[in-house]
Amino acid sequence: MVVAAQPTRGVDVGSIEFIHNQLIAARDAGGAVLLVSAELDEILSLSDRVAVMFGGKIVAILDANEAERGLVGRLMAGLSA
Repeated sequence: MVVAAQPTRGVDVGSIEFIHNQLIAARDAGGAVLLVSAELDEILSLSDRVAVMFGGKIVAILDANEAERGLVGRLMAGLSA
């Protein structure tokens, strides 16, 4: 299992690509990857599932195909889907 918390914060573009590729490789090798990031685009582009939190609690778990920016944003703000 890989736990990556803010893995690309403060790094250059080349390093971001390298980090993303390492996370994808870990997933493709059958490992579990838990990505915690404030970068919504990063989450949406790398995740198979997205757990959305509001008020310290998980309010939704979405498959990647249903986790669109507007819906995730509303859930993060405590609004209903």
